[in-house]
Amino acid sequence: MDASAETNLKKLGPIFEKYKSMERGSLIPVLQAAQEEYGYLPKDVLFEIAKELNIPISKVYGVVTFYAQFHLNPRGKHIIRACQGTACHVRGGKTILQTLEEALGLKAGQTTKDLRFTLETVACIGACGLAPVMQINNDTHGRLTAEKIKGILEKYQ
Repeated sequence: MDASAETNLKKLGPIFEKYKSMERGSLIPVLQAAQEEYGYLPKDVLFEIAKELNIPISKVYGVVTFYAQFHLNPRGKHIIRACQGTACHVRGGKTILQTLEEALGLKAGQTTKDLRFTLETVACIGACGLAPVMQINNDTHGRLTAEKIKGILEKYQ
């Protein structure tokens, strides 16, 4: 393990301290806190959590891969959620997604190499009246057209 990984693992100390009184059920809160600290859950962090909580790594990995809130790879500074729900689909959501993929040079579920954007699809954002819709972080952009995408992305540095 390199020195940077050892240094990074030191960030887990306060997390373990905070949840040490929880005899059962501390795995998910520890994973949430670790992900908040690192931005995702690196492999060495998962092994350290398994060791500290005395839980098999297979169980830790099973929990991480079961819940969509956990991420095993670095994510972008800006999370783009392209709605693929019924209203968005009918009004061109597929075209919006394709335009985003082309503009960013990636596919849904991937992150740009510069860690600027992560592109995800969601079943519904809940803004059907504005379809097609996407969210970037907590900002909702509606009544989208392929022509609007580039200008919107440029606002997120």
